[in-house]
Amino acid sequence: MTTATTWGLVVETTVGTGERKHTEAHVVAHVTGSRTEALAELERRARGHVPAHPLSPRRRRLLRAGDGFLLVVDGAWQSFVTRFTVAELLEDSAAPPAPEPVAPAPPPSVPAAPPGEPAEQRGDQVVELDEDGVPVRPAWLGRAGLS
Repeated sequence: MTTATTWGLVVETTVGTGERKHTEAHVVAHVTGSRTEALAELERRARGHVPAHPLSPRRRRLLRAGDGFLLVVDGAWQSFVTRFTVAELLEDSAAPPAPEPVAPAPPPSVPAAPPGEPAEQRGDQVVELDEDGVPVRPAWLGRAGLS
């Protein structure tokens, strides 16, 4: 069985202004499939991305670069950059555990009463009883007209 590749969509963006301006990175989504599919989703997100800075954008440029895209937005005083990268997910310490494969349950079987096991006569039928005196096979099982 081949497992599909999971890709992380990473957005690194400039936050703050002046001397406090720095870059923060966030994994915004995961895409399971091919690298091409992940890049298509990343491009869709990059084209629709509206960064917090600059407040008054004067020019917006979206560039394709290697494993992603680079969005450069020029403001009145400074330029701000947002990098969009697709990267293969190799490990995730907070990922949910993989579900255990579920084996199908065996069909229920009605054991035949061994010799010497309690039985009860009801009309023309012999009803097998378990050790507590409860019928092994319910009386309604197999009756016509029940649905």
